[in-house]
Amino acid sequence: MTEPINLPQGVTFLERGWLSSNNVLLHDAKQAVLIDSGYWIHAEQTASLVKSILGEQPLDMIINTHLHSDHCGGNYQLQSIYPKVKTRIPPGHYEFVKQWNPEVLTYTPTGQHCPQFHADSTIQSGDTIKLSNGEWQVYSAPGHDPHSVILFCHAEGILISADTLWERGFGVVFPELEGISAFDEVASTLDLIESLRPTLVLPGHGKAFKDVDKALAYARTRVNGFISNPEKHAIYAAKVLLKFKLLELQTIELEKFYEWANSCSYFHELYKRFENPSFENWTQQMCESLVESGVAVRAGDKLVNL
Repeated sequence: MTEPINLPQGVTFLERGWLSSNNVLLHDAKQAVLIDSGYWIHAEQTASLVKSILGEQPLDMIINTHLHSDHCGGNYQLQSIYPKVKTRIPPGHYEFVKQWNPEVLTYTPTGQHCPQFHADSTIQSGDTIKLSNGEWQVYSAPGHDPHSVILFCHAEGILISADTLWERGFGVVFPELEGISAFDEVASTLDLIESLRPTLVLPGHGKAFKDVDKALAYARTRVNGFISNPEKHAIYAAKVLLKFKLLELQTIELEKFYEWANSCSYFHELYKRFENPSFENWTQQMCESLVESGVAVRAGDKLVNL
């Protein structure tokens, strides 16, 4: 039987589906801070959830743990609703948000979309978010994303882990898609999390969990497997890119899905790891693997999300 998760007053964990990241709302009578804002097609839902908790109280700050589209896609909507809200992002891509460069921000190479938003300042290791119900320390947590941060409340033992640690694993190691070694950074971030000794983790995807040792052990087994067999990670990443787009579209003609994959430069980078007759055949194999895994089904000439 799963042990119930009790959060302190002023900490609200909004568990979302896998298309949108989870959101964490930290709030007291004077201030409200939202950690991550989900994917763009769920932006109105994100705003409604925030409104249902805050009522007439304004949202004062958005903090993005990193700038993948499923974590900041709701920024624009929230900035439109709360014009005085301040948005803080990790420092690595701050200038590219100001210039709005979707290529560097990974939206173009992943074949995903993120409405243009503005950032007011950066959030980085050593910063502290203070509310009356606690202080949240910011830590750099590279690996999944080189600029990612996590937030930890030492007094409560609560970690906002983003995609550095889930109950079962962690997010795709995106630098590896560009040929940049980052598995060691994943391992170092897991070591950091262990050193903080959290008693409760609020992850970027999936449910909140307390058995941190078990999650860390699983994550280490997974990263060690990727280190020993990088092709395994490449296949995982390819399937994640396809599944994410299928979550967005729900149903798509296979030929159009193949066309989308062909327009996705990260998908081409992953293909380079394999000796295959053609990119088209490899893409078809990856789509078939979604069906074999039970996360999609063929319906005539269409692929349908499950």
